[in-house]
Amino acid sequence: MDDTRVTVWNEFRHEREDEASEECYPDGIHAVLAEAFEERGFAVETATLDEPEHGLTEEVLDETDVLTWWGHTAHDEVEDEVVERVQQRVLDGMGLIVLHSGHFSKIFKRLMGTSCDLKWREVGERERLWVVESGHSIADGIEEQVVVPNAEMYGERFDVPAPDELVFVSWFEGGEVFRSGCCYRRGSGRIFYFRPGHETYPIYRQPEIRRILGNAVEWAAAGSGARPEFGRAPEPPEKR
Repeated sequence: MDDTRVTVWNEFRHEREDEASEECYPDGIHAVLAEAFEERGFAVETATLDEPEHGLTEEVLDETDVLTWWGHTAHDEVEDEVVERVQQRVLDGMGLIVLHSGHFSKIFKRLMGTSCDLKWREVGERERLWVVESGHSIADGIEEQVVVPNAEMYGERFDVPAPDELVFVSWFEGGEVFRSGCCYRRGSGRIFYFRPGHETYPIYRQPEIRRILGNAVEWAAAGSGARPEFGRAPEPPEKR
């Protein structure tokens, strides 16, 4: 059993308000993601938007090694105080995995410092997710490409800073391409943005996608090294 502690955060609105979303994820996207992470051996908790403090209290975040974030229609409802709390935990070393439409979340935009905008089209077209950094641990066990049969297109330009590491690039039937697997470091924390996913397509049930997400948790989890210290340093020892 891996002792990595994962908190799966989900807006949990589509699945309760939209028939197609409910059919695809009847217990919520967070339930399917939690199942995937539990199968990997992580300790998993879930949290949703409508819980007090959105389920992301200081106590929850202090016990979280990696937070995954899925939001779409209610980004503006996330309280700024909670965003600041999550941001500080990332800077202190908590990992963050931002999924699909979470690119427009307050926390991702704050950490990126850009609009995080893009172009999109939703017609259920094929996506080919290409591995462009085959030696990266997030791509471990993944073939050269992963085919997603039905996906929402995201296209460039993706208004984010250049990734520290780019692991995946997507191609869609309309010809568009997209940087779909972007790694960043902010403070002591690691951030992974992963594009594949949608509220009405069963992408999070696809084995390759679940493998990638499990790999991403392992990559994003804080290491066991010494924590950085800041501020005034002690006086140097006397010269001998």
